[in-house]
Amino acid sequence: MVNRSTPSKPLNVTQDRMIHSSGLTSTHREPLPDGAGLPIFVRRLVMSYRISTDICEREDRFAALKPSLLSAEEKQSLVTLALDILKQRHRAGRVLSSPNDTRAYLQLKLADRKAEVFGCFYMDNRHRVIEVVELFQGTIDGASVHPRVVVQRALEVNAAAVVFFHNHPSGVAEPSHADEAITRRLRDALALVDVRVLDHFVVAAGESTSFSERGLL
Repeated sequence: MVNRSTPSKPLNVTQDRMIHSSGLTSTHREPLPDGAGLPIFVRRLVMSYRISTDICEREDRFAALKPSLLSAEEKQSLVTLALDILKQRHRAGRVLSSPNDTRAYLQLKLADRKAEVFGCFYMDNRHRVIEVVELFQGTIDGASVHPRVVVQRALEVNAAAVVFFHNHPSGVAEPSHADEAITRRLRDALALVDVRVLDHFVVAAGESTSFSERGLL
């Protein structure tokens, strides 16, 4: 479902600096080990933000925490920590190999966005992330997502593959006909410069849809 109240506009393309766009501020920051896991309690915490994740518990130091005993500030800090952990997995140079991690990252990243955002993971030929960028904001449809901008950035960073994402603030992660049409346009435009479209995630509160899994690519 597309929100047509606000026209889309291209954003300045920068490496992902929007990880805290949900408005959450961190009051507890600590170094995160490479490949750190997202604890299962975060799944319960973020449900209060209507976000779901599907990550296994790997960090014993968090296992005994009781979400019901945490203050709102502590919950915000822990959700931000979850974002940081997931961002580690999607930073430049990492292989984009886990759809579940990608879903969790995008759900947290886009959870509180009131306008539609269209972005892209640009990757090399080994599917290592070069950068994650938000390219357009506002109404996401065929008239506002410009293939030229997407292709130009792919050439600038020497990308070999991409994964698209955008959110539905309406709360329904069902791809619209406009979503399918712009994905085909982008796929065809990128094919001219030998860049593959691997997937397109539509993200809403608590759910997401993969074009690849739906057979829509």
